[in-house]
Amino acid sequence: MKALKMMLKAICAVVFAATVSLGCSGLEPYVVDAPDDLADKIAEYQEEKAKKQTDDYTEIDITATLVGAEDNSSAWWTEFSQYFTVPSGKKLVVEFENYGSGENNWNNWNVCVSTKAERSGDGYAEYFVLRSDWYGWGNADYNSAMIEFDYGGQDVNWDEFREKMQGAYVTMSLDHARAGVAFLEVHSVSVDGMDIVEKYNQPVSSTDDVNLFLICDGSHFLMKKAYLVPSEIKEIPDEDAASIMLSGFPSAVEVGTTLEEALANVKAVVTFTDNSTAEVALEDVTFTASPMFGERAGEEVVVYSYSKTKQGKYGVSVGGYVTVQVTNPIVDIEASASAYVIGDAKRVTLSPNGIVVVGTFADGSQTLLRTGQYTVSFMGDKVDYDAVPGTYASAYTVTYATSSGHEITTTGSLEIEKSILPAQTEPVGAPDFTNPWWTTFSRDWTVAPGTSQSVSMTLSSDNLGNWHSPCTILRKADGTEYAVVRMDHYGWGGSYDASIKSSNWDWDTFMNNLDGSHVAITVSNSTDGFASIRYSVISADGTVHFQYYDNLVVDSDDVQFAIVTEESYLVFD
Repeated sequence: MKALKMMLKAICAVVFAATVSLGCSGLEPYVVDAPDDLADKIAEYQEEKAKKQTDDYTEIDITATLVGAEDNSSAWWTEFSQYFTVPSGKKLVVEFENYGSGENNWNNWNVCVSTKAERSGDGYAEYFVLRSDWYGWGNADYNSAMIEFDYGGQDVNWDEFREKMQGAYVTMSLDHARAGVAFLEVHSVSVDGMDIVEKYNQPVSSTDDVNLFLICDGSHFLMKKAYLVPSEIKEIPDEDAASIMLSGFPSAVEVGTTLEEALANVKAVVTFTDNSTAEVALEDVTFTASPMFGERAGEEVVVYSYSKTKQGKYGVSVGGYVTVQVTNPIVDIEASASAYVIGDAKRVTLSPNGIVVVGTFADGSQTLLRTGQYTVSFMGDKVDYDAVPGTYASAYTVTYATSSGHEITTTGSLEIEKSILPAQTEPVGAPDFTNPWWTTFSRDWTVAPGTSQSVSMTLSSDNLGNWHSPCTILRKADGTEYAVVRMDHYGWGGSYDASIKSSNWDWDTFMNNLDGSHVAITVSNSTDGFASIRYSVISADGTVHFQYYDNLVVDSDDVQFAIVTEESYLVFD
């Protein structure tokens, strides 16, 4: 075997030597079977490759030809194409085939134009997102009115649209104009040749690169080609202002407010002749008002105008006017209190009706403030009857909210006098709840101006009606009624109609919890023609409730009250 191998080597050596000898003797050399213009083909390929990377044309490598799942199962915002970066002054063209589930209009191509940053990364922000069915959203510059849509020159048929988009060859271009506007144009050509066109333009950065990427939503794409060419937008046509709208201009200001202060929160938005809008700087808006603006109370008219084009040149002027009420504000308040008389209740709820509040305007004039225009808080809103000596002082604070939103406060002390009223010794009503309406009454109590009187009782009721409970009659000494108010947020009478009513009852359980309640009724008489009535109730289960009637119009020098009840029984404390 070894000898055979050596013999073969020797034969091969002879053959090799013979071949070399023949080659060196001038015989015809071996010829490669290839086209005669192979060198020209190679040179043409290299030239074409060089053309793809010039200032006039830059081809972009497609990193993934398939975008999204082929069965169109890719959900929204889960599958994306690569980022295609478009510098200022360049136009991007992307070509691909579109496929979708056909279920919804938006299950086709979707495109996003954003800043040059990774999605959700630092610096990432979206200029706009546009769908194939001419719907979109975006930042503050997004304007749906700028979307143009042409469905092959005919009215759109959405069922047909979804069919036409299957396999459509899409040519999408984004022209990033140096003036800072992105012009998007998309041609989706169906397999039968219909050209569905969508166009949109919006402001973007004039200097920074922008990114474009496709988004799947029950769809997928077969990417074919992408390249950059110079921008085709040589000059953006300017647009005149068509109208201007102000927001944040106050409807009222106080005396002493300057025009500059009134403009502090104002924003101006201009609409141009191409229907685009933009917020403009207030220094570019001319405001004209009376030289006496803010120095006197009354109505002021402020005229405004704007005269710049979309590109900031001077052009057509647009404007309007606003009316402003200049008010004479209250700048200070004073409070004083008359004696507050405690009746025979064990615990009395303090009321602000005995406090007189005077407001001083900016011009020095004064006015008497009514209850409801201010709030009063007491150091303690309850007074223990048994603990009160002949007189008792309770500190209070009065707070007034001005029209401009700040608060003015003052403090004082309210003297509380202990005065025993004639007691209601006899129960009112029938223990078997047979007493009909307006047949069983308590005695009358007189409430002097600037004082409050309280009576308290235990209620027994058949729990068959909300009105089977104590009811308060507010009237004059001669029996003329101001109002009749019940414990269940209801009443009648001239004073009742204009009163302010409030309560915290649970009406689902009100009637069932009447029996066994402890009820305290406090009637307060102010000095300026208003009274209030408050029910303070503790149910048998310990739950606390209130029913309140305020701003009951009365003659403060003639106020009495009595208690009447129906199908219930009252035992007074």
